This record gives sequence, C-alpha cells and structure tokens, in this order.
Amino acid sequence: MITELRVSARTPELLRPWGPDVPYNHVVVVRITLDDGRTGTGFSWTPQIGASAVRALLEHDIREALIGMDPHPEVVWDTLWRHLREAGPGGLTTIALAGVDLALWDLRCGARGLVETLGRRRDTVPVYGSGVNLHYTLDELVAQALRWKAAGHPAVKIKVGRPDPREDVERVAAVREAVGPGTLLMVDANQRWDLHRARRAIEALTPFGLHWVEEPLPADDVPAHVGLRRQVDVPIAVGENVYTVYGFRDLLTSGACDVVQPNVVRVGGITPFLRIVELARAFDVPVHPHLLPDLSAQLALALPLPCMAEEVEDASFAALGLLAEPYPVSFAGAKVTVGDHRGLGLLFR
Repeated sequence: MITELRVSARTPELLRPWGPDVPYNHVVVVRITLDDGRTGTGFSWTPQIGASAVRALLEHDIREALIGMDPHPEVVWDTLWRHLREAGPGGLTTIALAGVDLALWDLRCGARGLVETLGRRRDTVPVYGSGVNLHYTLDELVAQALRWKAAGHPAVKIKVGRPDPREDVERVAAVREAVGPGTLLMVDANQRWDLHRARRAIEALTPFGLHWVEEPLPADDVPAHVGLRRQVDVPIAVGENVYTVYGFRDLLTSGACDVVQPNVVRVGGITPFLRIVELARAFDVPVHPHLLPDLSAQLALALPLPCMAEEVEDASFAALGLLAEPYPVSFAGAKVTVGDHRGLGLLFR
C-alpha cells in the first residue's frame, strides 16, 4: 500500500540554452513510499512553463487520491487519470501523472533494471545528435554539426522555421555539407508552419535528402497533417506534443504520420507510453522516443521496431548535474548502452 508521496523541485541551468526564453529546464522529483518501507523515484519535467502547477497537482489532488492505493502502475494510472480529467485529459495532468507512474515502475522493477523488466530486444541503439539551435548563427550551427560528425553519429537533427524560409535552406544546406551524404538528416519545425508554408518549405528542403520533417504543423491538427503527408515525399514525424493514447490513435488511423515520437513524461509515464507503442506497432509505424535520454534510451532497448535514441547536446540529466553516478545510460560514440542498475537507475542528487 502507498503511504507517502514526496515532491522536490530542481531547476538546472542549460549548458547550451534552448533560446533566450529557455535558459533552464524544470524537473519535479517524485518519491513514493510503501507500507513495507520500499521507495520508488520518478520525475515530471517541463522545459519552460508549468512546473509550479505540476507540483501543486502532485502535492494536493494527486497525493490525496494516491495514499492508500495498491502500487500497481496501470491501476493507479487509470484511476488517477479519471480523477484528474476535470483539470484536463492531458498536458499538466499527464505531466504530473508521469512522476507517479515512473516512481511506481521504479518499484515494480524490484531488483531488476527497467529494460529487463520490459523485455530487452537489443543491447544498443543508434543515437542521433539533436540540437535546439534555431537561434544559433550559421557558424555555430555548422560547428555543432561537425561535433556530431566527429562523434560518429549516424543521424542529426536541426531546427527550422526561421521567418525567411531562404535562411532555412541555407542552414540545412550547410549542415548537409558538414555531415556529408552518408549521415541521416532530420529537421524539426516545432509547429511553426501552417499547411501552405509547410508544403512550400518541405519542397525547398527536399533536395537535401531529409530523413523526416518533425512537427511541421500544430500537433493536434490531424487533418492538416493528413493533407501534408499526401502532398510531400518526405516522411512526417509527430508526437512530442500529443498527450493521450487517443491523440496517437487519431494520428495513426487517419494516416497522418510516418513516425511517432511520444515523450514519456508528457504522455503520463511508462504505462501510457507502452500503450502508444503497441498501438503504433499495429500500424507498423516506428516509435522514436522524444528527449529525456536518461530514461528514453532505456525504453528504446525494449521497443519492438527499430528506432534511434535522441540526445540533445549537453542536455541529459547526467550532463546537467542532476544525477549521481553511476548514470543509468552511457553514450559511447554513436550508440547507447544501459548500465547495471535496479529500477530506472535515476539517482537524483
């Protein structure tokens, strides 16, 4: 039985700011205690806004409902999600739920690691270099691409969506030249385009051999994604700002995307993440976990379809100094491996 939920906040400064408005990330650490004395650790996360609201949900509405429950992750998740629906089915509610769900999975693993608990399908996965770099100068962008090339990354991803689309073309061309033709190249528009601009932008960027275009449109505009996918030849990736299984169902059943990218915190934790994975598998659509490599890379080793792990430069919890050693995952060259640890292996300082 669950007897206690404790919450603490961290606000690490990003070593490479994600723009003038995102100098930090916000992490809410959640610890759950059972009546037998065992504890599990999880976290909620938001890069910019909402951390105080997430903490308030955890310390009040969620804590009150959680105490006394059996610590079964799926039962707890379904019960709390229904309890919180008045505050919204996704967004702040699912981000808050993630902290609880991750802590319960940490407990569920017992003495085993998460990968073994889920079922290991591979020992390592490729890692792609990912940059939050729309504000970088062209020289800074090329320098970052060259660092990724030197590290041997098989794929890289950069931001697009500058006001003048000609700048996007110039920047993508420069990165393609820097990494060479043998490296996969993805671009991420972070929902900055409408349908017309997306179509024109993708047409202009197609000569550079894009592996996918990520979030070209508002994430919940399913019909626009369907229309865009029919009109362009570049694969469409979406999902980091989709919060529910129903949202992913709508994307998949309508044929709106080629790749889905659930963020394990934004969807509410491992429990809904696994449901999304099985749904995508039914459509033969690969899942590439979004951000949070200290945990997402572990999930990637258990996914049924081939995938890559995303590593934003110098932005993992380990890189930000949030974790004590041993770290749960390690990035050696262009591949990730998981250490020998119990549970999620997240030892927050």
